[in-house]
Amino acid sequence: MRFPLNYLRQEGYKMKKIFVLDTNVLLHDPQAIFAFEDNEVIIPAVVLEEIDSKKRLADELGRNARSVSRLLDGLREQGHLHEGIRLEQGGVLKVELNHRSFVRVQEMFGDMSNDNRILAVALNYALEEKEKEAGSESVTPRHVVIVSKDVLVRIKADVLGLEAQDYLSDQTVEASDIYSGNLTIHVHPAVIDEFYSYRFLSVSALQIRTKLHPNEFVILRDEMGTSKSALLKVSQDGARLEPLFLSNEPVWGITARNAQQRMALELLLNDDIPLVTLSGKAGTGKTLLALAAGLLKVEDEHKYKKLLIARPVVPMGKDIGYLPGEKDEKLRPWMQPIYDNLEYLFDTKKAGDIDKILMGLGSIQVEALTYIRGRSIPGQFIIIDEAQNLSKHEVKTIVSRVGEGSKIILMGDPEQIDHPYLDAVSNGLTYIMERFKQEGLSGHITLEKGERSKLAQLATDLL
Repeated sequence: MRFPLNYLRQEGYKMKKIFVLDTNVLLHDPQAIFAFEDNEVIIPAVVLEEIDSKKRLADELGRNARSVSRLLDGLREQGHLHEGIRLEQGGVLKVELNHRSFVRVQEMFGDMSNDNRILAVALNYALEEKEKEAGSESVTPRHVVIVSKDVLVRIKADVLGLEAQDYLSDQTVEASDIYSGNLTIHVHPAVIDEFYSYRFLSVSALQIRTKLHPNEFVILRDEMGTSKSALLKVSQDGARLEPLFLSNEPVWGITARNAQQRMALELLLNDDIPLVTLSGKAGTGKTLLALAAGLLKVEDEHKYKKLLIARPVVPMGKDIGYLPGEKDEKLRPWMQPIYDNLEYLFDTKKAGDIDKILMGLGSIQVEALTYIRGRSIPGQFIIIDEAQNLSKHEVKTIVSRVGEGSKIILMGDPEQIDHPYLDAVSNGLTYIMERFKQEGLSGHITLEKGERSKLAQLATDLL
């Protein structure tokens, strides 16, 4: 059944706002048109052209462009897109051809870019709403909001007097509430004494309102101000607090230098936790700790058949054929941070020694993430570096490929993202951290203190 926009208005259907979507919103989340409840959603016609230009790409953008195309094609069966189609959520979707206000936008910004055409559509709607308000006192104008993940588009909108906002519906959590994997609780010294006496504590004994998650770390400190403290971990069932099962012994020559690094090793070396996420700024030791743990498990304990290390070739999924040489030579610049850490762990003396060592061992594989997607990976210790540059869909694709008997570590810095449509709260690393924090099969820790060097820590803090 068709629902033209004028029919909906005749039936007394009232919409609160008009949201004009930029192309990057749909390329980021094809389901975005359903995220605006009972409001009117406008897709400027030029957005369809931009989506069409992306549909042949082999990466995430191409996949999303094809998803949007199929979605809109399916909605055509309900009516004409240029007239307006009612959505299940109660809103209306419309493809808008009219950008009469483009001359005004062009006068201000000087070119005929697609961004300016999208802004012209939004400006046209805003002017129409003002005209309706001026013509009738009983008409309440609707707010026109342009939604874009492009900062400059939002700035231009503000210059034009339009309301603009980022697309936030896919954000897992507020930036200030991102799960850190550990917390400090001040308690009566008797509680700390009880832990050391019985080697465990029930969660209820802490008498706190904060919800504790499985495999979360807790530092107990004396509320009286003494130096008495204890480091504990929530059990996998979330019912009690237990001591760490590892002593602070070196792992492949690497010793934890702070409490968070010790927590990270506790997760990395626990075979009962197949999913570990590590986040933190550069120099906090994420890659080095993960590699040391992987080498111990693969080379010494033989718990896993292979150590597989991968990182996205940013932008993810792009062809790297333009680089000279064979595949390994092409990948080397992208994988060099991994090789740097392996050289440190193997204490190599000359350039090229690490390649000979890896070739001789045969159990350590360094790959671009492009080459492991789609595989089933059983019995391996898998490290995914720079996971903050993955989308939610890419993380799901990768983790769902982990086979029986494998352990996967995803790590990165959510504040250092190269992907054009991701940020600190919408990237794949943050997404999986938040979605899995309730699960006993996963653990997370945020590394805070830089240990690379005093200069590196100072640069991270100041710059």
